[in-house]
Amino acid sequence: MARYLDVHPDNPQPRLIQQIVDALNDDALIAYPTDSGYALGCRIGNHAGRDRILAIRGLDDRHHFTLVCRDFSQLGQMVHVENAAFRAIRSATPGPYTFILKAMPEVPRRLSHPKKRTVGVRIPDHAVVSALLDGLGEPLLSSSLILPGEEEPRTLGWEIKEELDHQVDIVVEAGETPAEPTTVVDWSDGVPELVRRGAGDPDRFA
Repeated sequence: MARYLDVHPDNPQPRLIQQIVDALNDDALIAYPTDSGYALGCRIGNHAGRDRILAIRGLDDRHHFTLVCRDFSQLGQMVHVENAAFRAIRSATPGPYTFILKAMPEVPRRLSHPKKRTVGVRIPDHAVVSALLDGLGEPLLSSSLILPGEEEPRTLGWEIKEELDHQVDIVVEAGETPAEPTTVVDWSDGVPELVRRGAGDPDRFA
């Protein structure tokens, strides 16, 4: 059964954050709130966690995973950010955007697109996520918690606990989250291409 941890959305309790970080370091898979709905997350080196995310979401190996980063500096260690994209991406973060960019060599190949060597990156505007990333010291391998047959991410922790009780290790509750997924922009070819309209204003990349 999944542990259900009730974390304050604005002032996350350090004791609870540390419990979640310790579990992630022990290769737990968590369901956690962001500024655009719930997501599934695990440590980058957690091979089984990656496979569990794909199974829960009903996805194949071509799925674009997202590396959820603490800040722009950490994001820049994961992907190539060319000059044309630098200012636009930096001005939009933190926020409900996911950017697809060429992965750095340090990113394991199993996490990037098999042909394009691209990966999604984002910096959420959410106090609980920031606290988790501070404690973890590395990005979270993540994917929106959109279940098969659904189009929007889940927003309520207790519903996730009921439905995925035996498929995740921890459900982090921090109040209801927005239901709209991130806006996805592909910058991998040097110019912005809108992949999905979501919570972030897409016009800034038009």
